[in-house]
Amino acid sequence: MTAPLLTIRGVCKRLGGLLVSDDISIDVMSGEMHAVIGPNGAGKTTLLNQIGGQLIPNAGVITFDGTDITALPVQDRARLGIGRTFQVPKIFASFAALDNPAIGILGRKGHTFGLWRTVRKLPDCEAEANAALAAVGISDKALAQTDLLSHGDRRLVEIATALAGKPRLLLLDEPMAGLGRDESLRMSALLKTLKGEAAIVMVEHDMDAVFSLADTVTVLAHGKVIASGRPEDIRNSPQVRTSYLGADDDV
Repeated sequence: MTAPLLTIRGVCKRLGGLLVSDDISIDVMSGEMHAVIGPNGAGKTTLLNQIGGQLIPNAGVITFDGTDITALPVQDRARLGIGRTFQVPKIFASFAALDNPAIGILGRKGHTFGLWRTVRKLPDCEAEANAALAAVGISDKALAQTDLLSHGDRRLVEIATALAGKPRLLLLDEPMAGLGRDESLRMSALLKTLKGEAAIVMVEHDMDAVFSLADTVTVLAHGKVIASGRPEDIRNSPQVRTSYLGADDDV
């Protein structure tokens, strides 16, 4: 039997006096699209932060391809092959779109550089950075200043930057958030093309996207896993339907 690429066992996290991750255990296989859903306040983003290294669990173990990454810094996880996007895109807004994946490429290769230089012009960067933008469908925006792009295109720049790091595991935090109908369809089509290229753990509130894309769906409520399985089983679970009532903001 194939071992999971990502294994989470007994992860607990307190923020102040609130237990936001309560004994979470999840497996993610190579090439799998694994959606994490649940009401606001369920702890979905907190879980992604612990996988990505933005937060360290108070208890439990996170293993990536056999390596214990529970306490590793973000940059070390990135070098192992973990990429990340956020609810609000984290990009270099005053740079050209092409410069964003170029910086990701330099980080992957361990280069240091002065910010006064045009990073995409450094050896081997420009072609790779262009390929990353092409992969998300915005190669025509390569020289546009990133903060002048639409919200949807800024999301695509962030995904291109994550892909430039050649991740084996990609963490996506609400990639559909704030998108209009056409942008959502475009994003959904992109995510379909990324399936199988890397394992993906996606937090998302758009249930149409979740159930059309995911191989596995895990449901959180009050920091606990209340269900995990095939999309059709999760869709028909009365407990999952009940968990969406009366929630507060996510953490």
